[in-house]
Amino acid sequence: MTDKLSTPELFKGIALFTPGGDLIYCIDPSKQGRWHLHLCGALQEILDLPEPPHFLVPCYTATIDHWLNPRTEQVQTFAEAYPAVMRHQSVLRAIFGTGELVWQTAPWQEDLCDRMVLGTYRSSFPQLWEDHDLIVRLDRADIAPQYQQHKLNPQQGIAHTQGYVLRLFVAGHSVATERILQNLHELLERSLKYPYTLKVIDVLTHPEQAEIDQVSATPTLVKVWPHPIRRIVGDLDNVDKLLQTLGAKEI
Repeated sequence: MTDKLSTPELFKGIALFTPGGDLIYCIDPSKQGRWHLHLCGALQEILDLPEPPHFLVPCYTATIDHWLNPRTEQVQTFAEAYPAVMRHQSVLRAIFGTGELVWQTAPWQEDLCDRMVLGTYRSSFPQLWEDHDLIVRLDRADIAPQYQQHKLNPQQGIAHTQGYVLRLFVAGHSVATERILQNLHELLERSLKYPYTLKVIDVLTHPEQAEIDQVSATPTLVKVWPHPIRRIVGDLDNVDKLLQTLGAKEI
């Protein structure tokens, strides 16, 4: 069975950032279109916003098209990001698996991306200007993030979700942290057969969260859902150890 989380050879991808740096994105192998509305709707649910933040589009978006050139029969990539999110290129490379690809800068559209107008939304949507270290992948078939969609088991009478909620605890943002994040994304998308949500937490700025999750060393990966809660400390490159800790075969 094909792992639906692996990055296909040909696909379209859309990433939507918040002013604070949170990210929600999708990878669409069917290449059928842009579905920014779904990303905005998911952000509304995750951050408990009063309404979908449609004003983020297109100012805080990045798009990528991995396509087959019929003339050369070679796979080519066109990747474009708006100026407000160009600083997140390393994250874009990690989630879309583009290696050292340099993203092109999309032209700033003053009629749609007036900074003063965007700033007026801050009082109504303060969560968007906060950094929650949020990285969420949304599947095309989902209207809401799959980790929030539960299926009822009629025999056992309990809710069961086909997905993972993970927290990665790191100490500061460095080259080593970026490498860990990229390697972990690649490993998870290659090895897990269900969607996952990964939240990155810096223990230097959020020590209270580390205390709540009983984290005493970094890096530490915590599987919050499905239960039981499990942790893996230090070695995040060992696929077998990681999958065993996550209990991936139990889902």
